Amino acid sequence: MNSRDVSALEIPIPPFAEQSAIAAVLSDMDKELAALELQREKTRAIKHAMMQELLTGKTRLV
Repeated sequence: MNSRDVSALEIPIPPFAEQSAIAAVLSDMDKELAALELQREKTRAIKHAMMQELLTGKTRLV
């Protein structure tokens, strides 16, 4: 396959409105992923702090 073959290919492009809708969905997904990653990091920090409390004896399980 060479550049002439590639330039002869017809690649369908959706209308601008559909492209905008797709971009909006992807943007929303990116925001949701960022929020979930932040929540995961907060959960890990809480877990780490709890483990430190338990391992140092500051907190005891009864």
